[in-house]
Amino acid sequence: MRSESEQFFHRLLDAAGPSGDERLAARVWREYASGFAAVSHDRLGSSFAVANQDGSPSLAVFGHIDEIGLVVNHIDDDGFLWFGTVGGWDPEVLVGQRVRILARGGPLAGVIGKKSRHQQDAADREKPSRVRDLWIDVGAGSATAARELTAVGDLAVLEQPAITLASGRITSRAADNRCGAYVAAEAVRLYGENGGSARLTGIASVGEETAFTGAYTTAFSAVPDVAIAVDVTNATDYPSTSKQQYGHVALGKGPALARGSGVHPEVFEALVSTAEAENIPYQVEPVGGSTGTDLDAAHKTRGGVPGGVVSIPLRHMHSPNELLDPNDLDACAALVAAYARRLTEPPTAD
Repeated sequence: MRSESEQFFHRLLDAAGPSGDERLAARVWREYASGFAAVSHDRLGSSFAVANQDGSPSLAVFGHIDEIGLVVNHIDDDGFLWFGTVGGWDPEVLVGQRVRILARGGPLAGVIGKKSRHQQDAADREKPSRVRDLWIDVGAGSATAARELTAVGDLAVLEQPAITLASGRITSRAADNRCGAYVAAEAVRLYGENGGSARLTGIASVGEETAFTGAYTTAFSAVPDVAIAVDVTNATDYPSTSKQQYGHVALGKGPALARGSGVHPEVFEALVSTAEAENIPYQVEPVGGSTGTDLDAAHKTRGGVPGGVVSIPLRHMHSPNELLDPNDLDACAALVAAYARRLTEPPTAD
């Protein structure tokens, strides 16, 4: 990863952007992409970076920029904040975490609390945590004090900065899916340096974790002939996962290409032939239904958009410490850019 790209990726990982308020992360993305592409954004907050604007056919690369988070539901008389989830959390990983509330007065620090183990009876200790039994403590001593700092409906993210581990692997609360947003921008940059006849639009879409909002609206406005969703996928190279059930996907072995129901066979085959021609490592991920990515929404836009899914293997998804290998990011961006260069006509259903 070149130094400018690495700096961009870490800024993107640390910027707050829960579904519904992706503005901070989106600004980071647009600032970076404006150095090499025509950049814009729509009224919902999704961002676009276009290379070869008058080219044809049109390829859209979706990387949703939102992350899972929390929302303040209630402020009690003692100033504690009761909250709900934005996207899918395992409540067990939330206990004791620091949070960053996106309050109107600026970022507000807090910590997620739970009844102390020392004060639980034996039966309670064996029960899994539930979100409704957790609260956020911002240090306020009363409801009045808390309401001066925050309000019902404020969104929050975990306060967990990205760090680099052994072998250069990176852990972050927001790898899902700043990885895809990063690739959407990097692919446009690479394509701009060595392009083809196609128009390439990188899209940092909003709202994937809750309703695929950005994918529906941007696919409609961009009018692509082909769509590629770049997201993360669960690696199966760690203890307790079943390769027999989920397939074999490992960190550091390249992006995973979805194959099966939910993706267009021509797009998959073209991605494979591109990877092999360019000597880019890749893996194959089985898909038996919908893909769970922005492609599911793009597929259903206008008269239908054929597409594929290229995923970054990820350990510990939807946790405070999602783990990735940056080599997979570079391979993914290179593959998408190379696919765009080789694209001369859209896939068919013949």
